[in-house]
Parts: sequence; structure tokens; C-alpha cells
Amino acid sequence: MKVATIVGARPQFIKAAAFSRVLREQHEQLLIHTGQHYDETLSDVFFAELDLPQPDRNLGVGSGSHGQQTAEMLLRLEPLLVADKPDWVVVFGDTNSTLAGALAAAKLGMPLAHVEAGLRSFDRSMPEEINRVLTDHAADLLFCPTQTAIDHLEDEGLADRARLTGDIMYDSLLQHRPQIEARAAILKRLGVAPGAYCLATVHRASNTDDHAALGRIITAFGRIDEAIVLPLHPRTKAALAAAKVDLPPNVRAIDPAGYLDMLALEASARMVLTDSGGVQKEAYLLETPCVTLRDETEWPETTSGGWNVLTSTDVERIVEAALRARPSSAPEPAFGDGRSARRMVDLLQHDPSHGGRLD
Repeated sequence: MKVATIVGARPQFIKAAAFSRVLREQHEQLLIHTGQHYDETLSDVFFAELDLPQPDRNLGVGSGSHGQQTAEMLLRLEPLLVADKPDWVVVFGDTNSTLAGALAAAKLGMPLAHVEAGLRSFDRSMPEEINRVLTDHAADLLFCPTQTAIDHLEDEGLADRARLTGDIMYDSLLQHRPQIEARAAILKRLGVAPGAYCLATVHRASNTDDHAALGRIITAFGRIDEAIVLPLHPRTKAALAAAKVDLPPNVRAIDPAGYLDMLALEASARMVLTDSGGVQKEAYLLETPCVTLRDETEWPETTSGGWNVLTSTDVERIVEAALRARPSSAPEPAFGDGRSARRMVDLLQHDPSHGGRLD
């Protein structure tokens, strides 16, 4: 079986590494990197740390508007897929790379599977929501991380394509968890102690492109009376400069962290403040309380027991949530057993809707 996997952004590298590890045991993989994330700290470091094979193809698309970037990916993907004739095309998550891969496969009539299907924020102003909804409706197999995702797809009439596999980022976290302690050196480099700092990430366009929203978030950070480590996404760095917003003294900006360093920072933080869906979930799995700087989440499971609190960009709500006590109960198991990649590969190989067994 030949499977083309399409990636382009940090979270997809993490998911693709776990998937590729299982796929390559028995099958052929064509790994295509769109070039959506091309900065070394957002791309190359993940291939090295996760032992992800180097891409067979790199489209080198780079930055651009959503429409321009997606269209350029689609233009460059189509001839590659025609030439390589994969049995399946697999896309991950909710980025422009996801949608471009889905459209290319669907228009060519190639079987398409979507990893992390069925997530919904129900906010159509988010580009990610448009990407994930359109991809789900184009795909032939929908690999769902949670029962909530299955329920969403049933509501949209897609139950016959949906499969509950568990969460592939949980696979990755379980595999790399023994390495987290070895990465504790990053805390020493930053001069922070376990449990004595907060970790923050801000990169959503709704928060970085809206200077007022970005200003409120930074104001709230300044009112939290403890050290905050802020791995600074290039978009956020540019937005801070454009908005003429200075970081308060308690906020330490660092370069974007690699996957293992980021897990180490999340695991040792007293609290995480973020607008990232993936970081919310990692914090939950690592039993670190989280404040989400958004009105909604595509991971409602993380809000159980007060582990994740949604605050939007309201200064008072952010500060109040950041100061709350640690939840008393452990997070509920909601993301599977760490064998989701194995289930996905088995489903691709044996899917009856595409001629039964593909060997």
C-alpha cells in the first residue's frame, strides 16, 4: 500500500511522525511538505527531534494570504499525486496544508483520510474551522480522536465515514514522555524552577492581528505576579512590534521551542496560558492547568474538572483564571490508549469501501 501524507505546520509534523512510524513498518510512504512552516524553529527541528523522515517532496510554498497559500499548494500538489498514484492521501489537522491536500485528492478521485477529524469550535470566523469542516466533508475516512468528534460528524450526516481511533498526539506524548525529564535543562537555562512559572503561547490571527486583543492579553500577563515564559511565534513578534506593545518585566520571550523542550516546559509549569488547540490538549494530558485565551475550544474534553478555562481576551478573566487553585481531581481519560496510529493504518489497509484489503 502506498500512502501520500501531506504536512506543512508544526502540529502536523508531530502527528505525521507517530503515523509514519507505524505506516513504514509494512507500507510505502510519500511524505510531502508544503512548506507552510519553513522557519527552522517551526519545521526542521521537529523532523530531527521526532525522527520524522525527510520529505520526499518539498513544495516550498511559504507565506501568503489564506487563499493564495492554499491555491499555490493545490497547484503544486496535483501533478505530484497524479505522477505517484498513491492508494490513499492522508491529511492532518486543520491548516491550509490540510485543505489543499484534501481538495487535490478529492478532485483527482483519490481515497482521502483525515486524521483528527470531527473537531469543531463552531466559530466560522476561524480559518481552521473552515479548513476542518471542508476537509471532513471531502474525506472518505474520518479518524476521530474522541467520542465528541464522532458525535459532531453524526450530526453532519458523516457517521458512515467516521472511526473512533483515539488521539494521535497522545501516541506521540506517551512515546516521548521518558525524554521530558532529560529536557529539564531548559528550565535551568531560563532560570525558572518547576511549578514556579507560567508558560504562555499566543499565535492565533484573531489575537495577533487585533492589536487591541493582543494588548489586553499582554496587560493581563503583566498583572500575573509570577514569571511567564513566552516562546515567541514569528507572527506574534511582528504583531507586538506593529502594535508597539512592550512585554512587561515578568514576561520572558524566548525563541520558539522544539517539541521536546515545549513538553518539558508544559509539564513543569504551574499554569499554561495559550490560544493553541494542541497546547491546550498537551497541558491536559500532562496534568497542567490551562487558561485558553479564546471564546471556544475544539477540545471540550479539556474543560472537565476545571483543567481548562476559557477567558477570551478579557483582562480580569485571564488574571482570575490564572490565580485559581489547581483542580482537585485527575483529568478524565478521553483521548484513547496511545495506539491510534496503529488503528489508522489498519483501517486504511482493510477499508471495505475501497476494495477491501490493500496490500
